Order: sequence, then C-alpha cells, then structure tokens
Amino acid sequence: MATYEETLVALDSDRADYRQPMPPYNPIFGHLLFCNKIMSGVPRDAHLQYLPDQIRRALPELGPNYYIDTWPFGPVILVVSSPSTMSQITQEHSLPKHPGLRSFLLPLTDGLDIVTMEGQQWKHWRNIYNPGFSANHLMALVPDIVQETATFCQILQEHADAGDIFPMKDHTDNLAVDVMGKVVLDSRLNSQRSYNKMVDALRSQVRTLTFGANIKPFAAYDPMRPLLQWHNSYRMNSHLSQELDHRFKISQTGEKRLTKSIIDLALQTYTAEKPRDELDGMDATFKKFAMSQVKLFLFSGHDTTSSSICYAFYLLSTHQSALDSVRREHDAVFGSPLEQRKEKLEQEPFLINQLPFTLAVIKESLRLFPPLSSPRAGEPGFHVKDTDGHSFPTDGFLIWSISQAMHRDPEFWPQPDTFLPERWLVAAGDTLAPAKGAWRPFEYGPRNCIGQELAIIEMKIVLVMALQAFDFEAAYEELDRLAPIAGRSTVNGERAYQVQLAQPSGDFPCRVKPARK
Repeated sequence: MATYEETLVALDSDRADYRQPMPPYNPIFGHLLFCNKIMSGVPRDAHLQYLPDQIRRALPELGPNYYIDTWPFGPVILVVSSPSTMSQITQEHSLPKHPGLRSFLLPLTDGLDIVTMEGQQWKHWRNIYNPGFSANHLMALVPDIVQETATFCQILQEHADAGDIFPMKDHTDNLAVDVMGKVVLDSRLNSQRSYNKMVDALRSQVRTLTFGANIKPFAAYDPMRPLLQWHNSYRMNSHLSQELDHRFKISQTGEKRLTKSIIDLALQTYTAEKPRDELDGMDATFKKFAMSQVKLFLFSGHDTTSSSICYAFYLLSTHQSALDSVRREHDAVFGSPLEQRKEKLEQEPFLINQLPFTLAVIKESLRLFPPLSSPRAGEPGFHVKDTDGHSFPTDGFLIWSISQAMHRDPEFWPQPDTFLPERWLVAAGDTLAPAKGAWRPFEYGPRNCIGQELAIIEMKIVLVMALQAFDFEAAYEELDRLAPIAGRSTVNGERAYQVQLAQPSGDFPCRVKPARK
C-alpha cells in the first residue's frame, strides 16, 4: 500500500507540474470505474488491448499518450500509442520489459527466454539465434513450410467435402506448431494429423498463463495450477531434451547438409565459442536455454502466426476485390494447379518476394489485428515526450506500447477501420500512405520480434497454396442464429474481434468451399 501511495503522490506531483493527461479520475477507485464503463461497450471476452482504442474513440481530445490507474488489480499505466513516443521507448532508448511479462512467461520458459532477458544475457542469446531467423536462411527452409502447408490444404479439402462448420484456428494452430517444429528442431511433430504429447503439454501450459488483470486474473490462485505447470514442464522438457541430444549427435557426425534447422545454427554459433575438447556432449547451459527458447518459439507460432493466418482469411472472405487481386497475382507468379505451385515454391522459394499485393494484404491484416503489444518498465529520470514537447515521467509505471490503438487512429491512418491493402502500394506523400513508424505489429528496435520474417514467409506460403483452391466463409451469423448471444457481439463492427491471446472470437468458425474463379 505504501508503494501505491508513493506512486500516486509522484504522479500527482508530476500532474501539477506538467498537467498529465488521463481520463476522468475517481479518488477512491482511480480509473477502474471509467475503464469498466468503456469496456462495457464491447463484448465481455474482448481482449484488453482494445481498451486504449476505445478510450481514444470516447475521448479523442485525450491524445495518444496518457495515464491509467488500475490499482488494486494492476499498476499505474502510461499508455503510449503514437509513432514518436513508441520509438522513444523501443528504439531511441529501449526500456526493459515489464516484470509482469516475465511472470507471465515464467511457467513456460523458466525466465530463460529472449523476450524477457535483459542486458548482456539477452544480447548473448539473441545473437546466437539471429542467424537462424535471417531471411536468407529461412528461404532455405521454405520447402519444409510448403510440406506442412500441403497437409493443411488436405485437411481443408476434407472440410470442403464435408461442408461442415469448423473452428479454423484449431487447424492453423496445428499448422503453426508443425512449421515451428520443423524449422526450429527439424522434427516432424505431425500435430495436424495425430496426437502429440509435447504439443498437448504446451497447450495445457499456455492455458495456465496469467498476466495480472489482463488474462484470467483469478487463475493464479488455483491450488492445482503449480502442480499442473510442473507436470507440463516435465513433459515438454523430456521431449525437447531427447530432440536436442539427437541434434547434437547429428552435428558431430560432420555430415554436410544443404539446410540446417534454427537450433542447428544456434548450436553451431554457440559451440564455435567453445574449445573442441569440451564438446563431449551437448553443453548443459546451451541445452537449458535452448529448451526455453524452443518452447517460446512454439508458443509464439501457436498463438500469433496462427491467429494472423485466420485474420487474413477472414478479411479476404469479406473483400472480394482484394481476393481477386491476390489470386491474379498468385496465378501470374506460380500458375494455377496446386501441385505446380507447390513445386515452384520448393524449387524457387525466392518467388514469394514477387508478391507485393499479397504482402500488402498481410500488412493490412496485421494492422487491423496486431498480435502483440509491448509492456515496458519505466526508469528513474526517463521521460517520454510527445510532438508538442509534453513530458511524461515513466519511473514506477508500466509503459504500455500499444500498436492496436495506434493502428486504428485516424491521426496516423486514413480510413483506419477499413481494410485497404492498396495503402501499402501507393507512393510516399499519397493521402493513403502510412505514417512513418505507425505500423508496429512486431515492434521496432533491438527488442523487435525475432520471428517476424518467418511469420511473413509462412503467411505468404499459406495464402499462395490455400487461396488457389478454397473460398472461406465466416459462419458467425449462422451460429449466432442457432445460439443467440446475450449482449454485444462486435468490436468496431467486427464479429471476429480479438479475445484471450489476441485470437479471433470463437476461433473463427467458418466453412470452406471450392474456390470460385
């Protein structure tokens, strides 16, 4: 309580000096009543990252940077959602990640992940994994992604034949995990077609994760949670330990291979620093950190890339002209038959760089439905300044760099709620052109998402292969008629609003039909 009072005194003092912007404040409840009122305008399960955007719509005069007091359920938050202020905390001076993010990932990664590490430890391990996520290396892994996507398309064909309604995210989850398993470990997890113990443990662990008031605030008090988390960790680590030992044995054979997995390259980079006579077995430190990174990569692909694929399908299903343009582009580069596309992708992977409209669709879907935000920790003496020169103290606050709010802000985006892939193809200076630094689904700066190139490549391949054969139809209206929803069912007019870990509501229920050309 003393810490909370000191924080409020500091904030009040700064507010007196700088007149800090914030929503209407209640001296007893802070901003809890206001936030509750704002979020009452969206569905109850809507993701909390909608809050700053909804505040902007209700109070546009507040601007993109302001404070929110969420005590006792959370810290005092400084929301930053403009290109200049977000750049200051991620690029010009990269603030440390907020401790709440570390607590969120701790049951999954044991605190040994490159998302929450800091200082030299983070720099060391990020450098070890950078080569595996470089664009050139990922191109060599395109055939592996194509093979997993071919299985995904076979499953879609089965649904098209059945004519049923199904949750798309179930299948994009499996696809994303299988892709990660192959490109990271060179391992066929085959979760698209069969049960996998390690993947099951991963999903069970993800369901236990909590981040303060943001996700399942009372789950942390479940007495069975620590036992379940220990059991899940044991199952995952047992599997990954065997996989890593296998990769090490292969690396010691001297066998020349055309492609290497991300872990192979990381192991190569790490062992290059060690004397040869110390390599009787896999280094225990590398193994411990590698297991944490692999779990992080599997989690990230499972929940971010998977949702982004769903949103690309969703948006194209409701924008026929964009879908037609994408298909024309794919036909021009790869031809029509699916087998021909598969063969071309495997033999000439760099052709995916010749898809400007497809990339525009991906960027626009990530703008409208970004998968991430970036919670940072303030520092003593560090202030954020807006373009008017207003100064925002950060010490003691959670700094919430929230791209979702900025991506929908008319100050930075013409027609911000409209799906317009064309905005990414116009010349600089055009009225539709994106504002510099205003697109941040993966963040910028040294702590940007290491897997962003892989996510873009995977999305391109999925769109090239799936859109040739299938049309996607959202089934929300059909399901809502069968089981009407009490209360609100859309956010900003969109039924596929983001929930939980920023996935589409209902896991994007849809039908798949043969493509109408």
